Amino acid sequence: MWCPPLRSTARSAHRRRSDSRRYIVAAVSSADRLERYAQLAVEVGANLQPGQFLLVQAYPEQADLARAIAAHAYKLGARFVDVNYGDQRVRRSLIESGPKEMLPWSPPWLVDRLDYATTEKAAKINFSGDPEPGLLADLDPARVAESRQSELAEASLRQHVEERVAWSLIGAPTEAWARAVFGEPDIERLWQAIEHAVRLDEPDPVAAWREHIDRLSKRALILNERHFDSVRFRGPGTDLVVGLLSDSYWHAAEGETIYGQKYVPNLPTEEVFATPDRMRAEGVVRSTRPLSLDGTIARDLELRFEAGRIVDIAASTGAEAVKAQTRLDENACRLGEVSIVDSSSRVGDLDITFLNTLFDENAACHIAYGRGYPGGIEGGLGLSPEELERHGVNSSVVHTDLMIGGPEVDVDGITKDGEAVPILRDNTWVLD
Repeated sequence: MWCPPLRSTARSAHRRRSDSRRYIVAAVSSADRLERYAQLAVEVGANLQPGQFLLVQAYPEQADLARAIAAHAYKLGARFVDVNYGDQRVRRSLIESGPKEMLPWSPPWLVDRLDYATTEKAAKINFSGDPEPGLLADLDPARVAESRQSELAEASLRQHVEERVAWSLIGAPTEAWARAVFGEPDIERLWQAIEHAVRLDEPDPVAAWREHIDRLSKRALILNERHFDSVRFRGPGTDLVVGLLSDSYWHAAEGETIYGQKYVPNLPTEEVFATPDRMRAEGVVRSTRPLSLDGTIARDLELRFEAGRIVDIAASTGAEAVKAQTRLDENACRLGEVSIVDSSSRVGDLDITFLNTLFDENAACHIAYGRGYPGGIEGGLGLSPEELERHGVNSSVVHTDLMIGGPEVDVDGITKDGEAVPILRDNTWVLD
């Protein structure tokens, strides 16, 4: 799909900011927002089916939306809804004072819960991001990175990347999150921004999502027809080439489980994404948005790649947290995803840094270090982890998205003959 180019001028940037304020004013009233958001999460995100189990993972600060999701799920015929709350302040206490050997420990009953969900072909809705961004920023980064309940995180990540359950990530406002974003606890303003980002300000959000999914799917089809060998990002502080596998397959918006249930993993989503060659990333890249990572904010992050590995990390804040995460296993420093997002993004036109990767990654092109997506290659879901790694798909316990795109970053597809074909110019999709 080709879109007419936008002018990269201060005037056009001001117009986008003005439009974003207009969108916020036009957002739906708060009276039915919980019910509408719950409907979107259950029907479009998880695509819950009658008789299906639903697992919800939330924070105590977001209980109102979790309850609304449970209520709507039962109306649709859910067999049982299990809501589990994680508390970041309890996690902080563990990191500060708990035994070192318990930092990575996973409660076996929570692992069993996920295993049972896989067996029963359950659906999942997880709340993304920190309810209090920066809560863990003053703690030892190594202990923070280690405290991620590795077995539980691995079981959840495996469910997602191997398409074993229908799942969706959503965000729910909190006062602390609003304060981190706006400098004041303006939770209403954050609510309105999220409503625009996830299309709740449309008369029929479900229909709007169906149209949006079709648009992104057409972009993925265009990229798949091109069979690019690599993707190059160029801009201030950035000149990075990310190699693709011979059978890397571009995806967009909608996923499908191994038993045929469709779902939308991210609400919002504005990306088309692919699984890169774990051995082929060369150059330097500078983040264009802050990265919220394990209770820490990494700002002005710069990475240097050689032969697919991150070999140097620098940042004005949060560098040690990123270093600690990329050392969790031998492949955490390699890429598992490359994604393209342009200026048509509803998240991007808000001109807000959400400090929540689910939202911020959908405002700009991004890469992810850590685990690759097996479904991103032909027949990948049927391969063992060892076979995937030999094929070139990265395997890791982490998957962290880093935003690297924007108006000053050009994106090209590189053919096997070395020809550079423009994909984004002036942050606008130009490939047809």
